[in-house]
Order: sequence, then C-alpha cells, then structure tokens
Amino acid sequence: MAVKACLNGGRARSEHPGVPRTPSELAAAAVAVRRAGAFAVHIHPRDAGGAETLRADACDAAVAAIRRAARGLPVGLSTAESIERDPFARAAAIKTWREPPDFVSVNLSELGWAGIVRAALRAGIGVEAGLRTEADAEELARSPFGHQIVRVLVETDGGAQDARAVAQLAPASVPQLWHGRGPRTWEVLASAAAAGHDVRVGLEDVLTLPDGSKAPSNIELVTAAVRLTAHQS
Repeated sequence: MAVKACLNGGRARSEHPGVPRTPSELAAAAVAVRRAGAFAVHIHPRDAGGAETLRADACDAAVAAIRRAARGLPVGLSTAESIERDPFARAAAIKTWREPPDFVSVNLSELGWAGIVRAALRAGIGVEAGLRTEADAEELARSPFGHQIVRVLVETDGGAQDARAVAQLAPASVPQLWHGRGPRTWEVLASAAAAGHDVRVGLEDVLTLPDGSKAPSNIELVTAAVRLTAHQS
C-alpha cells in the first residue's frame, strides 16, 4: 500500500493559504511530501493568474520544476473538464507538452474520455482511469483500454460503501488507488488500506486531518495517510 499526494487541484488560496500554485511552490511541496512518504504526486498546473490550465508553457514548467527538485518522483497531471470543457482541446493539449508527465488522470464520467486516453497513450504517457460510478467501471471493462492503463482511480464523494461498489466492477487485473473528497476522505482511505489498495490524499481532496483539525499543509495529510496504511498492513 502506497500514498500518492494530490498537491493542489482547483483549490483557491482563500480555502487554504498553503495551496501550491507556481512551479517553484509545487516543486517544494513535492520534495516535502516525498520525504513524508508519498510515492508520486498529482498536480494541476496554473497560469500566471492562478487559473488551472493545460497549456504547454505552464504544464511543462511545473513538471520540469518538480523533476529538477525531486528526481525520479513520478508526476501526474489532471485532464479534467473543469480545466477545459472541450474534450478535443484537452486531447490536443496533450500533444503539445514538451515535458510530458509520467501519467495523466482521465475521468470516465466526462464526455470524450476515450479520445483523451488515446492521445495520452500515443504520447507515451501513462493513464489513470478515474471511476466515480459503477457505470464508469462497467464502461472501462467494455473498452479496449482496460489492459493499457497504469491504475484505476476509485474516486467518490460518498463513503467507503460507494467506493467498494465501484471497485468490485473494475477490471480485476488493474491496480487500484482510492481517494475521497471532503469529510469522508479518511473513511475511504481506511477502507482502501484495509483492502490492500493504494490511496491518494492532499489539499486537493481534503483540508482536515483524521481528528478533524485543519491540516497545516500537504505534509501532514500525507504523513497521516502513511500512518493509516502502515496500521492496516
């Protein structure tokens, strides 16, 4: 069982002052969470105004900064429609990256997901398939991509029961990584760890620690998740 850190997502500084946005801030956060036990990081690069973007200049700068600071640490980017609604534009953006990440996450609940998967695979980038619902899991199982992805992301806004329902329909041969959102995140992570699956945590997903207190930074969230998985192993 391992922990991946999701460093920023679409979080605003008004939600948490420690959300990293610039390449240098993301690089420093990546170094810190690696020391805390994270095996990889997932980031949402930002433009000069702080907005999420898939533009090559911002994505290349963020990935390159992390690789300089934390050599060998796998880096993943989001391809969510919250960043760019047009799926064709998202697929096209992948082709422009000159510092491609190690993997991208692709949400099967979003229109045009298959084209984005194809673009990533053609660029030599690994794919994490994001499954929010049982229908998503069934669609992945029917698709030609089940054996080509790096891992399945079991993503839920609900609790552990919802995660288990999705997970049991995912392709059995593909590794799973679970994560939640908001207050029930730690419930989902505990259930994942008990089942032997990897987990994800960071300021993108949750702002509080298992005891309900506000997390000072990504470091404390990752540290808590590492302890949780160690306790379950």
